[in-house]
Amino acid sequence: MQVSEAEWTDVEKKVARTAFDKAYEREIEALLKQVREQASTIVDLSNLWQLHDFLSAKRYGIEGKYDYQYAGLLFVFAGLVKEGWLHLNELEGLDKGKLSKVAALSRM
Repeated sequence: MQVSEAEWTDVEKKVARTAFDKAYEREIEALLKQVREQASTIVDLSNLWQLHDFLSAKRYGIEGKYDYQYAGLLFVFAGLVKEGWLHLNELEGLDKGKLSKVAALSRM
C-alpha cells in the first residue's frame, strides 16, 4: 500500500506535515527529559558509556522512524499512533481511506 505524492491533496499534505512535526516534537521532548534524568545520575565512566549507547540507539531509531516520504507515510503514521506519539484525530483532514488504513495498521 504505497501512496505516491501525487495522491495527496494540498490540504492532506499540510495536515500530514503538521501531524508529523507534532509527533516528532513530542518524542524529542520525551527523549530530552529522559536524557536529563539519566545524565543527573552519572557517577562513573560506565554510566557515561551507557548513556552514550542509549543515545546512539535512540538516534538510529528516530532517524529511521521519521521518514517523510509520501509513499510510506501511512506506515509511519500508523507506527506513531501505535507508540502514542500521534493521535488519529490529529490526522483529520486526510482522505477517509487513508485514515482507515492508518487506524487498521496501528492496531497490528
